[in-house]
Amino acid sequence: MIKTKDLFDLSHTAAAPLLENTEYAWEALSGIKGFIMELGATLDSAIYEKRGENVWIAKSATVAPTALINGPCIIMEDAEIRHCAFVRGSAIIGKGALLGNSCEIKNAILFDGAQIPHFNYIGDSIVGYKSHFGAGSITSNIKSDKTNITIKNGEEKIETGLRKIGGIVGDNVEIGCNAVLCPGTVIGKNSNVYPLVRVRGVIPANSICKDSGVVVAKR
Repeated sequence: MIKTKDLFDLSHTAAAPLLENTEYAWEALSGIKGFIMELGATLDSAIYEKRGENVWIAKSATVAPTALINGPCIIMEDAEIRHCAFVRGSAIIGKGALLGNSCEIKNAILFDGAQIPHFNYIGDSIVGYKSHFGAGSITSNIKSDKTNITIKNGEEKIETGLRKIGGIVGDNVEIGCNAVLCPGTVIGKNSNVYPLVRVRGVIPANSICKDSGVVVAKR
């Protein structure tokens, strides 16, 4: 249950053409930059305006004057970018999504309605429809020894060939405050992570991660 089709409803992201060709969503990470540049050039100028090099922002989006946005980037309709947010580039901010104060994002996709509101870092990650990160929760996207990341799903080990993967977070997931998603964490749809938890490996859909290695099914 960790394949792209299991984690996400692709009708809720402009990145559907990129993701629908993947078996595992992390396979799309290396293509985000190029995809944005191709998609940006096709966006309706009545809805989007180009602000700077390879930066497209919907006219209905709200962007704080203190936010720093580097391209390539697409900020979609009704999204909100708050005070001192930092978009490092290669980011798609979905319709109605939120990137909050002092948050940083790079090489990542936020599905429509995703909320990253306070002091979060989202790197080399995909955050599903209406998923929410509590204050201070982050994705850790590189191992301390800098080796390639292996996704561990029970006894199964999937070699990704990638050095950087943060979190692959399915739709309608709730991440508690100050939780840390270790490199290559995959969280299934409709799951919750308690505050202050260090999350590793795969959390199944419809589960609660109460502590590191303590996961129960939702009732």
